Amino acid sequence: MKPVTSQPAARQRDAERTRAEILEVAQREFARNGYAGARVDEIAALMRTTKRMIYYYFGSKEQLYIAVLEKAYAEVREVERTADVEHLAPVEAIRTLAELTFDHHDAHREFIKLVAIENIHQAEHIRKSEVLANLGTPVLDLIERILDSGTASGEFVTEADAIDVHMMISAFCFFRVANQHTFGALFGRDMTAPEHRARLRRMVGEMVVSYLKGPDRSA
Repeated sequence: MKPVTSQPAARQRDAERTRAEILEVAQREFARNGYAGARVDEIAALMRTTKRMIYYYFGSKEQLYIAVLEKAYAEVREVERTADVEHLAPVEAIRTLAELTFDHHDAHREFIKLVAIENIHQAEHIRKSEVLANLGTPVLDLIERILDSGTASGEFVTEADAIDVHMMISAFCFFRVANQHTFGALFGRDMTAPEHRARLRRMVGEMVVSYLKGPDRSA
C-alpha cells in the first residue's frame, strides 16, 4: 500500500510554497517600482491570483513589503553567517568576508534597490519588524572576533569597531551597484561591467586590510 500523505502537512507545504512565490514576485515589483509605486493588483496579476489571496497571507501591502525586506536581509545575513573564514588568519579572514559581501551584492541587485528604497522611507518599515531588529548581530560578532584575533597577533594596529568595518565593506559594495547609473553618466565608466569586476572585488578586500594594518612603518 502507498503511504497516506497527511492532508494538514500537504496543505502546510502548499501554503509555504504559495507564500514564497508571492514574496519572489513582490520583491521584483517593490525593487522595480518602490514601495509607493508597487501595486498589489499588479503583483496578484503576475501571480495569476487575487489581491484577496495576497492579503490572506500577508494582511496588507505594508506587511507584504516588510516580509520582502525580511527575506532580502535574511539572505545576505545567511551568506555572512555561513562564511567559513574563522579558520583563516585574520588578514585573510577579513579580506575573504569583504569579497563574499561583494559577491552577494553583485548577484542580488534587487537587494540593493530595496535598501535604497527603504532609506528613502527613513527605515520606517524596518523599524516595525521584530525579525530585523537583531539580524545584524551575527556578522558583527564575526567581525569582532576577526578584529580581536588580528589585534592579538599584532597584524591589525588600527583601532576600529565591528560596525565601522562592516560599514566600510558595505559602503563599497553597495555604492558600486546603487550608483552605477549616475556614476556611469558622470564619469563614463560602468562599475558593474564584467571587465572591472575582478579588480574591484580585489580592491574592497585590500582596502579593508590596508586600513586595519595601518600605515606602512617600514617606509
